[in-house]
Amino acid sequence: MTEVAIDALPAPLAVVTGASSGIGREIARQFAENGYDVIAAADGVELSSAAADLRSSTGAEVKEVRTDLATFDGVESLYRVIREDGRPVAALALNAGVGLGGDFARDQSLDDAMRLVRLNVESTVHLAKRVLSDMTATRDGKVLFTSSIASEAPGPYQALYNASKSFVQSFAEALADELHDSGVTVTALMPGPTDTQFFERAGLEDTKLGTGKKDDPALVARQGFDALMEGKTKVNAGSFTSKAQGKAMKVLPNKAKAALHRQKTEPGSADK
Repeated sequence: MTEVAIDALPAPLAVVTGASSGIGREIARQFAENGYDVIAAADGVELSSAAADLRSSTGAEVKEVRTDLATFDGVESLYRVIREDGRPVAALALNAGVGLGGDFARDQSLDDAMRLVRLNVESTVHLAKRVLSDMTATRDGKVLFTSSIASEAPGPYQALYNASKSFVQSFAEALADELHDSGVTVTALMPGPTDTQFFERAGLEDTKLGTGKKDDPALVARQGFDALMEGKTKVNAGSFTSKAQGKAMKVLPNKAKAALHRQKTEPGSADK
């Protein structure tokens, strides 16, 4: 029998969405530094530089997929690239998402609101369905959903974002239970405020939340990656303060959580 050299075996494949910056970029780095090749997906121009940095610093194969995951065709185009690679997906990080600050009824446009729903919710379900169907057929794979401690609370002036993360959190935990004997594990990553472009893009720069202290995305990504590798169902990630906030959110009544959230996200609250 001819033996196959270990170094001739292909590297496992990881797929990371929202990989151009922030937590997603650092999750992609975790995979690349730990022996995975990466398909990195995003719609921003930063993706090329992020992928180039990963290739040069880790030696991993990093394939860029520029696509708008807020559209059905955008998700399908990413899935086509995944299938064309030929390798089974060993790990999927569903990280793409966007925030939206302000008063839902009076400040936000319908287009912005629906784009958040399509990206944070619809694209997550769409890609999870495609890839999980393949993983369960081979009885192998790991899926990481980027949720948030915001999933635990109503979010005045971030109403849609918090609601979208509540959906993601519930979806991830339900899938973890459904798939407990399938060979596939599902992990929800629940960070607190993290130092990324999220707050600027969401229009939260004039809020206490936007100007407050934030966690290092590399720390959040490393804790999420470790939890994924250990097969944990969920992990509160970030600093001690963020983890403590996550625990507090589990016990406070929703009315109290909404009031606390409002203090941090109300427009102009940074100056109060």
